[in-house]
Amino acid sequence: MAVVTPTGPVEVLVVDDDPLVRAGLTMMLGGSDDIRIVAEAGDGAEAIALVEQHSPQVVLMDIRMPTMDGLTATETLRGRPEPPEVIVLTTFDADQHVLRALRAGAAGFLLKDTPPHEIVAAVRQVAAGRPVLSPAVTRRLIDRVAESDDDRRRTEAARSLGELNERERSVAVEVGRGRSNSEISAALHLSVPTVKTHVSSILTKLDLNNRVQIALLAHDAGLLDEN
Repeated sequence: MAVVTPTGPVEVLVVDDDPLVRAGLTMMLGGSDDIRIVAEAGDGAEAIALVEQHSPQVVLMDIRMPTMDGLTATETLRGRPEPPEVIVLTTFDADQHVLRALRAGAAGFLLKDTPPHEIVAAVRQVAAGRPVLSPAVTRRLIDRVAESDDDRRRTEAARSLGELNERERSVAVEVGRGRSNSEISAALHLSVPTVKTHVSSILTKLDLNNRVQIALLAHDAGLLDEN
């Protein structure tokens, strides 16, 4: 994912089935000069229609909603040619729904009781092309959520990682372990710029959005169980 600098206010769509939550988020974010709320939606289907109409850069997406839930909406939006960044809003952080949203390409998740200034910072961060969830947090989330083994997911992940060369595969494993570029540099005896190059190559080859998805792919393929 390329890091970009927004040229104007970050345009945001707020999606939640609770009008009070929507109003609170809109008031909170609308108080920032560099953020503009373009619309509000009460379910996933309405969110998709409003994205078509307004083309927001960032969508704050509740997970549990009637008609169409936030997961289905996230998967649909992230499948678009020029998708908005999605930040998932949830009540429970240790949740399989969160992992599914991250696999679909969400830039991260926030608990609904996250302090206002952190939500504002998260919107700015994803608009600039940076995920709000680190691979280390992803690893802890994976470890806390009891998932049944999915042979098909493991097979597909292994096939995807098979497109990488040996060095890229090693870097992907270290990303999956939650290590920073400098830590990967020390572990694999590579320069930090070389690590960055490999990470960018992995994202491009596998058509991924961010390091979080690299971490999830390494987990799904079973590579984090090795050694």
